Amino acid sequence: MGFLKKVINKHTLSLASNAIMPVLGMAILSLMARYLSKPDFGDYIFFLIIFTLADTFRTGFLQTSLIKYYAGTDAKTAGNFAGSAWYLGFIIVLTFGIGNLLFYFFYFGVNPNMLVILKWFSLIYFVTLPTAMATWILQAEERFDKLFLIQLINQGGFFIMVLLLILFQRANFQNAIYCYFFNNVITSIITISAGWSKIKSINSKSWASVKELAHFGKYSVGTSISSYLLRSSDTFIIKLMFKSELLAVYYIPQRLMEIFEIPLRAFISTALPVMSAAVNRDDKKYVSYIMKKYAGMLTIALIPIAVVSFIAADLVIGLLFGGKYLHSDAGNIFRIFMCFVMLLPIDRFFGITLDIINKPHLNMIKVFIMLTVNVTGDFLGIFIFHSLYGVAIASIFTFFSGAIFGYWALKKNLQFSIGDIFKLGYLELKELLGILYQKLRKKELGQN
Repeated sequence: MGFLKKVINKHTLSLASNAIMPVLGMAILSLMARYLSKPDFGDYIFFLIIFTLADTFRTGFLQTSLIKYYAGTDAKTAGNFAGSAWYLGFIIVLTFGIGNLLFYFFYFGVNPNMLVILKWFSLIYFVTLPTAMATWILQAEERFDKLFLIQLINQGGFFIMVLLLILFQRANFQNAIYCYFFNNVITSIITISAGWSKIKSINSKSWASVKELAHFGKYSVGTSISSYLLRSSDTFIIKLMFKSELLAVYYIPQRLMEIFEIPLRAFISTALPVMSAAVNRDDKKYVSYIMKKYAGMLTIALIPIAVVSFIAADLVIGLLFGGKYLHSDAGNIFRIFMCFVMLLPIDRFFGITLDIINKPHLNMIKVFIMLTVNVTGDFLGIFIFHSLYGVAIASIFTFFSGAIFGYWALKKNLQFSIGDIFKLGYLELKELLGILYQKLRKKELGQN
């Protein structure tokens, strides 16, 4: 029992919380693809894309700024910023609701599913606000146990509802949207009842805090939207330049990159509030230490995984996606991705560190540069190679450009070097593995 308490910590809970969404999300999409008609499934994907874009705007505007000003502060200040974030959240929901209403009145199409989306979009956007606020606040408080519970209730609840639709043979687009809505209503009621969303703090808002959050948010939202476009740009360009079936060939290795995103998101979730607290007490040295530690540990840890993935690319793709993709270009594209996967932790931590030290405009510029390099590189790569390899190779230059600009921008504010990241990461990872090994040995000796 004591061993379990040591193993189950904020890092493992954050990892579990970040893993449950893509894993259950993939399972839900798999069920939808099998039991919805092709038109219904296509419309559901369209709904997800539109809702994700709107959610990306809200998250980009509020998440980092709320955590930055909330973490490590006294209860009064934390309540003030939580209430101010709630106020801004309501304004964002109202703005999107007005836009949605205009689309509804001026939509003259005949697709009934599109009318369902226009009718329910604003309501879904509204009822998901308490859950979103709760996840950001709990992240700032480093309560990853409660955060994991919210993700489990939300994604697990929707998964069960989809299974029930299939069981009672009621699986269609409209019922899927109803389930999506009611599941989020249930989750938000739970977060409000438990006090996790701190909705009552809206009475503690101040105009000064609202302006401060909005000033920071206008840059971070630009970064979030640009990041979303960065992830999507390859898909749009391939759809434009190649046959539709090649989109699946490229999408498979892209989806496999989620394997590396899970630990990355988990480490960012735990590092963000710690770095915010350090900034709030004006401890730049500790901010630099946390950035180097987490970026370095992840980079070193990913190297052997990337090597194994490079070698076993075809085997993994064949096992997960079937024999028809076994000898396609998907394997080699995945191998190309492995050539830059070690840059992901450094690039991402450079970005969030710029946000945390109150330089969100530089992070936004960094993502703009990456987006420009990626789009330019995609078209240039297609012109040179006349294949999907050109698009994949362009990604290498994209992440190099982000890492180089991030390093240049951070060096002006923090004392560190690239060598420091690798050195500290190696030492911290070695120490962590040593501690885990000793704990396992003690447990084995205790059992014997």
